[in-house]
Amino acid sequence: MLTPDLLFSLANPLALLAWALLVLAPRWRVTRTLVLSGAWSLGLAAAYAVLIGAHYLGAHGGEGGFSSLAQVAALFRDPWALLAGWLHYLCFDLFTGAWEVRDAQRRGVPHWALVPALLLTFLFGPVGLLVYFGVRRAVGHSPIASA
Repeated sequence: MLTPDLLFSLANPLALLAWALLVLAPRWRVTRTLVLSGAWSLGLAAAYAVLIGAHYLGAHGGEGGFSSLAQVAALFRDPWALLAGWLHYLCFDLFTGAWEVRDAQRRGVPHWALVPALLLTFLFGPVGLLVYFGVRRAVGHSPIASA
């Protein structure tokens, strides 16, 4: 039977695998096809959409809101909604990491300089994005103009 705990235990290693590909094999064909293309993030987005739909159509659909911190906390009392929220993080952080890799490659940022930003994006989302923009400014080059 599918439970939030089971799906959580499946989603985390799948996301970790995608991040490992970004860090360890960013130019590998498989990484380009599955992660850099956005396909992996879209898979997480689809799972998120299903969970959100099920949550709002389910028994806890009317609980919580976005007008106060207490209402947001009420949204996440339901384990299915909490799992959806976690998939939201996994999806957007991975999408951001994949964008960082594509942008770094386009701008000539050495991969070794990008890795700390990727790790921080994986762990702390926006902090990694901030670090990436700093790295890009420090060691990147202007993007090559398209012909």
